[in-house]
Amino acid sequence: MSMTLRRMTLADVPAVHAIELRTFHTPWSYQSFVDEMTTNKCARYIVAEMDGQVVAYAGAWLVFEEGHITNIAVYEAVRGQGVGTAVTRALMQYAANMGVQYMTLEVRKSNLIAQKLYKSLGFIELGVRKRYYEDNGEDAYLMVCQTMPEIDPDFYEEQENTDE
Repeated sequence: MSMTLRRMTLADVPAVHAIELRTFHTPWSYQSFVDEMTTNKCARYIVAEMDGQVVAYAGAWLVFEEGHITNIAVYEAVRGQGVGTAVTRALMQYAANMGVQYMTLEVRKSNLIAQKLYKSLGFIELGVRKRYYEDNGEDAYLMVCQTMPEIDPDFYEEQENTDE
């Protein structure tokens, strides 16, 4: 099965939100994703498609030299197949192409699978955010990656069509 990685569009919101609902205890609302696509000028999202279906997404807010990863989720049926790594790596490449020098994120202390993924991509633990998660008061590790990919000299960011 081949995988395609591309920038998320407004048309992807239903599929992305469906993955979000199945992944997180306190999922983002459908409207939150619409807002990310239409009004948040800092937001950039990448989706992974297999056989025409969105199976994963990763998003970040890019502000000057910093990229803050907001969320990453992979459809259950394709977890453990490298899709999460691929979509996160593509997001990091996109961010680097936009001038981002380092990326940050928070991850649940109990989410060992995600921590392993982030560490494999060069993230290190910087500190702990006490009682970060509202659903159960769990702490989060604050992680940072300062080893960004090389900038793609042929990169060009097309303005996204939000009229879909």
